[in-house]
Amino acid sequence: MDSRLLDLLVCPICKGPLQFEAAAQELICPRDKLAYPVRDDIPLMLVDLARDMTLPADPGPAPAVPAEPAA
Repeated sequence: MDSRLLDLLVCPICKGPLQFEAAAQELICPRDKLAYPVRDDIPLMLVDLARDMTLPADPGPAPAVPAEPAA
């Protein structure tokens, strides 16, 4: 992400500075503990799309349990 763009962007809630996490492609607001996604170098600064960093990470779908054989 362009550092000049990062200098201009602020959190839409608190208006504070954001930190770019390149590995996760997210803009992080340390004050509000929110992570805004960046897709194709476009920051998606909608609160509805932000990930709440205080919640545990989603482990994904549970593994399938094999069915019991019919008797």
